[in-house]
Amino acid sequence: MYDAGKVIAAICHGVWIPASAGILKGKTATCFSAIKDDIKNAGANYVDKEVVRDGTVITSRKPDDLPAFCLEIISALS
Repeated sequence: MYDAGKVIAAICHGVWIPASAGILKGKTATCFSAIKDDIKNAGANYVDKEVVRDGTVITSRKPDDLPAFCLEIISALS
């Protein structure tokens, strides 16, 4: 889906999936704090923000960030 230009969205520990798929290399992303080293090791530029959009990749930290995360997904799909 990423290669086809589709929006990829992940929150909390779910950010492990795009990290494992190699999608985060060179991207700016956020995630749950406990896995930030994994995200960095996957080649991402980790930032501590409620939501981050880098191209078609949208990431967020935790359930408390869901309002901003959902708004960003809606914006990307509009």
